[in-house]
Amino acid sequence: MVYFDNAATSQKPTAVIEALTHYYSHYNSNIHRGLHTLADEATAAFEASRVAVQQFIHAENHEEIIFTKGTTESINLIAHSWGNTFLQQGDEIIISSLEHHANIVPWQLIAEKKGAAIKVIPIDAKGRIDMNAFQQLLSPKTKMVAVVHASNALGVINPVEEIIRLSHQQGAMVLIDGAQSAVHLDIDVQALDCDFFVFSGHKIYGPTGVGILYGKKELLEAMPPYQGGGEMIKEVSFEKSTFNELPFKFEAGTPNIADVIALKSGIDFIQNIGKSEIRKHEDELLEYATAKLKDIPELHIKGDVQHKVSVVSFVIDGVHPQDLAILLDNQGIAVRTGHHCAQPLMKCLGVVGTTRVSFAAYNTKEEIDILITALNKSIKMLK
Repeated sequence: MVYFDNAATSQKPTAVIEALTHYYSHYNSNIHRGLHTLADEATAAFEASRVAVQQFIHAENHEEIIFTKGTTESINLIAHSWGNTFLQQGDEIIISSLEHHANIVPWQLIAEKKGAAIKVIPIDAKGRIDMNAFQQLLSPKTKMVAVVHASNALGVINPVEEIIRLSHQQGAMVLIDGAQSAVHLDIDVQALDCDFFVFSGHKIYGPTGVGILYGKKELLEAMPPYQGGGEMIKEVSFEKSTFNELPFKFEAGTPNIADVIALKSGIDFIQNIGKSEIRKHEDELLEYATAKLKDIPELHIKGDVQHKVSVVSFVIDGVHPQDLAILLDNQGIAVRTGHHCAQPLMKCLGVVGTTRVSFAAYNTKEEIDILITALNKSIKMLK
């Protein structure tokens, strides 16, 4: 099997799998509330993952790290909690044409509820944000700018530093969707000065079912809870309930303990190799694959820019992406095809979907050669 669907989810290092089994085999317990030894050990391991995330993205406080079940839930939490509290009739939310559905639909729901408007930043033919158009969209009515750091469909990296700076000049909050960038790029939320940053554990070599929401402490403190239940409360009576301090205010109920604990092993895997070394390897793969793919006359790369993460999306004349995926799968190659949960972007590009190849630390040039051979064979079969 050649696995080139890393933008969807990464394969898991042995250490991550072992961390999961070790928790269930040795100290399985609920956390934060128990007074016995197993509860203490599980709580310490759970909170060690929170500190690991804090250091991974250079947050100022570990209280600013909220665990969710994924990037999608993190964005929904912000849209619901922040949006319900601070959005008013006539306010505006800006997103881009590159967004994943998870950074479109939650804003549509809250905008409809609150009477706010959504504005969309256009892109050029290569998938780059039109920064002049963005500046024209910004106004005192802009309350939230929610943009992807790196496109899951194209790999294009957005100029988020400039987007944040311009947005703050208008007094707008900024959410950065880092689902694709967190594993590839150096993230420093304090240097970026973003208000919110969200990503998923399963894309950084960790388990599924774990998401991370970073928010500036003062913003999180001003936001009401997203869900009610155990853990997120301080005092409960039938007359009134008061809420726990950060980060527990946003972590109702028993969390995904085992997967959060194992997340630290995924982060350690990245840190031990070094993000710069991983990025260098992935950039070499990206350059090699791009050159090889361009040798195929019928193939056209979408998002063919210099500044991108290790993702290549392409279309082939006269070949439907789903047909191609089936033939590649039959040859032992896993790629992703379709609209990549970015239907508005596909419409902008004028295609029904693309074939996406995405690389990780464990991929090789030899695997790319296998892909190219399989592609040429598949094209001949489909033509």
